[in-house]
Amino acid sequence: MEEKESKQTLYLVMGGRVTDPRSVTFSDPESIHVAGVYSTYEDAESAWRGNAQRTVDDAEMKYVIVHLHKLLDPDA
Repeated sequence: MEEKESKQTLYLVMGGRVTDPRSVTFSDPESIHVAGVYSTYEDAESAWRGNAQRTVDDAEMKYVIVHLHKLLDPDA
């Protein structure tokens, strides 16, 4: 019997204060806000958008979507 491996997608939404608004170098990695892990890009984007809009007036705050499934399985 052949095993089927499911291709699960996972997206991490996180953000925090960056050293330069043009980069994703966080000034204090220990204080990064983790908004959550999501199984669809649409849900991750919604969480990202909500957090990014909440902090829109602070140029040094940045939220990002990390494709966790690509880190766990680079060939996916």
